[in-house]
Amino acid sequence: MTVGELFIESLSSGVITPHELDWVVEQQPGFSRLEEATALRLGRLIDQGDIQLGCRLPAAKLHNDSVREHWIEPLGRRRHNHSPGSQQ
Repeated sequence: MTVGELFIESLSSGVITPHELDWVVEQQPGFSRLEEATALRLGRLIDQGDIQLGCRLPAAKLHNDSVREHWIEPLGRRRHNHSPGSQQ
């Protein structure tokens, strides 16, 4: 992992994990000037609330949640309606 990769991942997802933040702190003494500037920018984005401390959900989990919400649960709600013309 590099600071640049972490910066792009955090910026695109809006999340940085505690493990990643710990890694930045541990690696800081060996950073180049560019890496220092990137870490500072990352810190500012966290301070501004543009990047949140948390965990990232894998893409498969997000896809599964979408399938459940849009396909499976509506079918289940329809199945449990007993009167033919009733609304959900």
